[in-house]
Amino acid sequence: MLLLGLNCAAQDPRINPSLLSGYWPSSWISCPDISQKDYGVYHFRKEFNLSQATKEFIVHVTADNRYRLFVNGQPVLSGPARSDLANWNFETIDLAPFLKTGKNVIAAMVWNMGEYAAVGQISNQTAFAIQGNGKLEEQINSDTSWKTYHNTAYSPTSIDNTERLGAYMVIGPGDQVDARAYPWRWSEADYDDSSWKGARKLVNNPVTKGYGTDNLWTLTPRIIPFMQEIKQRIPTIRRFSGIPKVTEFQKGESPLVIKSNSKVSILLDQEVNTVAYPELLVSKGKGSRIQLTYAESLFDKAGNKGQRNEIESKEIKGNYDVFLPDGGKDRHFRPLWFKTYRYLQLDIETGDEELVLQDLYGSKTGYPFELKASFNSSDKRLKEIWEVGWRTQLICAGETYFDTPYYEQLQYEGDTRIQSLITLYMTGDDRLMRKALLDFYHSQTPEGLPQGRYPSSRLQIIPTFALFWVSMIHDYMMHRPDQEFVEQFLPSVRQVIDWYAKHMDQQKQMLGPMKWWNFVDWDAFDLWGVPEGALDGNSALISLQYAYTLNQAAEIFKQFDNETEATHYKNLANSINEHTYQHAFDKTKGLMANSPLKKTYSQHASIWAILSGAVKGQEAKDVFETLMNDKSISQVTFFYRFYLTRAMKEVGFADRYYGSLDPWWTMLDLGLTTFAEKPEPTRTDSHAWSSSPNYDFLATICGIMPSSPGFKTVLVEPALGELTEAEGEMPHPDGLISVKLKKKKDKLNAEVVLPAGVTGHFKYKGKTLSLQSGLNKIAI
Repeated sequence: MLLLGLNCAAQDPRINPSLLSGYWPSSWISCPDISQKDYGVYHFRKEFNLSQATKEFIVHVTADNRYRLFVNGQPVLSGPARSDLANWNFETIDLAPFLKTGKNVIAAMVWNMGEYAAVGQISNQTAFAIQGNGKLEEQINSDTSWKTYHNTAYSPTSIDNTERLGAYMVIGPGDQVDARAYPWRWSEADYDDSSWKGARKLVNNPVTKGYGTDNLWTLTPRIIPFMQEIKQRIPTIRRFSGIPKVTEFQKGESPLVIKSNSKVSILLDQEVNTVAYPELLVSKGKGSRIQLTYAESLFDKAGNKGQRNEIESKEIKGNYDVFLPDGGKDRHFRPLWFKTYRYLQLDIETGDEELVLQDLYGSKTGYPFELKASFNSSDKRLKEIWEVGWRTQLICAGETYFDTPYYEQLQYEGDTRIQSLITLYMTGDDRLMRKALLDFYHSQTPEGLPQGRYPSSRLQIIPTFALFWVSMIHDYMMHRPDQEFVEQFLPSVRQVIDWYAKHMDQQKQMLGPMKWWNFVDWDAFDLWGVPEGALDGNSALISLQYAYTLNQAAEIFKQFDNETEATHYKNLANSINEHTYQHAFDKTKGLMANSPLKKTYSQHASIWAILSGAVKGQEAKDVFETLMNDKSISQVTFFYRFYLTRAMKEVGFADRYYGSLDPWWTMLDLGLTTFAEKPEPTRTDSHAWSSSPNYDFLATICGIMPSSPGFKTVLVEPALGELTEAEGEMPHPDGLISVKLKKKKDKLNAEVVLPAGVTGHFKYKGKTLSLQSGLNKIAI
């Protein structure tokens, strides 16, 4: 596979300091004579000359909604990373490798999806800006000398996805491109742009955060690396109709000719779920219509997915793009935004001219995580869960973490907490986690809660997810030695805690009625996943999650020597635990009810009773046994299995984890190549919160956990269950941690390697041994 351009490169840190302290000399520009807030696709070009080669040519680029930057016809960069108007990202790149002596052209494709934009896309109006880093580069600054063109070949399509699919889908429209109106070769140096108009300068120059007035956007440097693009062939054609035979045109070697006045359908199978830009190359075919439909799975007549590998008596249903060839040679179609698919279907209708399909492939894209962790065990099947879980993580990570790349591409605290722990353990790369923490920080509403998902153009507040954001801050504090980054969030943590404090029922000392969407888990409560007591008061479940979070907040504030606040939070957690137990614990059932009414019960409420400390010792063990065995109570789905495992560990039953993986074996038996949102029937086949085994294989089976803030010390407490061997390796801020375990009857041999300067403890079967830097050999 080939890495395309420089899209995998990290953000260039060499930003001229003067550009971070006020207005840029360049201008925001747009296309004249357009409605600035409506749907549209635009091209910008600037010709300039270099008298000699240069070792460095650094520029800073941004746009609204998005841009794709070209140098002498070669794509080099896409952006900006999704954010909001008060924290609008710009990218920095060195263009020197793409420039030549003499005439050069920098060009940008900019688009605004207007009313059709994805919910994750915040916008003001159509705009583009580019700024040179120094004197040499300033000749390309965006201003009225730039030329621009309104590309009317584009129109929105597939705008009824939610209605057609019967599911919430908010990723934006598909593209219909009429090749007759497209300015082919527009980004190349020898293109004739004499008919293009001069750019329109917008009010106010670009300005960075902390400066300006009347700002349309307030700029901040991108803090995550550029997205990767890797060429990915589609291995299989599964079926076709309307044509006697097909070539393997999708391998780029055998063009497929579709006769004139034909109607042809070709179903291709990537064989795994992927996120990619499909790229189609055709010639001839004037008057033809090509529709590309994308789906994670096929559906039978009843709307069920069933076994994902099976296609018999199933049809595709999904979002789509449309390309209308003009009869020209080597016409290249690539949608403006990536697509998620396992199955891709071409539905083709030709006119009076034959159509030649020359090639079709994907440019796989996403956050460029580098896998540094490994896991192996005596059960070789676990490797498949590991690999499918990692694939799920990869396609659910772009410029933000995604809940699901097919339906939403939105970043939720509940999902993101689990995702960020997985990616920390598997890659050691904390940059996307840091951006997520900042995104939610920037979303904070006047009443104190961050929004439930962000960036988002629509307001959504999920109070329970605000608690998960505090948990994420605690996670970051425990795994990274970066107090300065954590400290900035302390006032916002207080605001979240105070919001809940204001909603306390002073009589019962539990939470009272709460507004907004108090989501907990799908399938377990009402249609919106809201438990009893959330809206009308005294939800035991959410009261106990609040107590759990108060304990974490206490640890955060203690780390910053605020003992008074830490003690207050601890005392409040203890009070909530005591009173919730008093009002809602059912001693007859041995379970925590969802509310003091004791009408409904769930695994969730008892999980939080264990994690918050409302039940302890033998009683906590008994509660866990009951919540696992009582099938009459509401069961957790894949999301809350992460917290089920935390409770399992808390009561000392971590050895049962290996035997709790049946939901993942079921998904693999169904042919899923990424893990689903919830048990069947599921909306999406790719949902990152379902990849928690990738964390727990290392954190639970191998037992690797931080035992003090900043991961300065390590706890290794393995839980092999029925496994006889396991070994894992994971990145740590100071190097790699590796654990090798071999069990024979009641004896365990272990080798633990810790990075230089890192110490810890090894716990097993009630015994605790010290760990030192380097190799530790243990026999118990």
